[in-house]
Amino acid sequence: MHGAYYGRVWGFGPQFEAEVARDLGDFIGRYDNGCDGLWLAWQGERIVGSVTLDHACALGEAGARVRWFVVEPGLHGSGTGRRLFEKLLQFAEITGQRFLYLWTFEGLTAARKLYDRAGFVVTEAAFDEKWGPAIRAQRMEWRPSGQ
Repeated sequence: MHGAYYGRVWGFGPQFEAEVARDLGDFIGRYDNGCDGLWLAWQGERIVGSVTLDHACALGEAGARVRWFVVEPGLHGSGTGRRLFEKLLQFAEITGQRFLYLWTFEGLTAARKLYDRAGFVVTEAAFDEKWGPAIRAQRMEWRPSGQ
């Protein structure tokens, strides 16, 4: 899904798909039910959306990285992404995550609205061309109030 969507819509090259496949394989190999999460949206027998919470990428903090958040373009605006993201946030709360972060880029406006609404803030931004076209990558972080 990631390779097809980001290749077709954003022009990302095969290096993007290879990186996603490698990182996702690593994630599944070290998956921990107590602090990792993988949520899928299904339409019949077809996966049409996904998001993960990866605790091993939180740089030694009591938290996790939001990764591989994608919804098929035909379902944008349907609430599918919102429901997936809400499940992730509920899980983060239940498991006591005190820090979440993600990488996104300018132009993913629907996802960005979800991040903003949840209280994520941009902490870093830079232009990047590692997957082909130049994008303005953004690191966003979330911490509960008072931290």
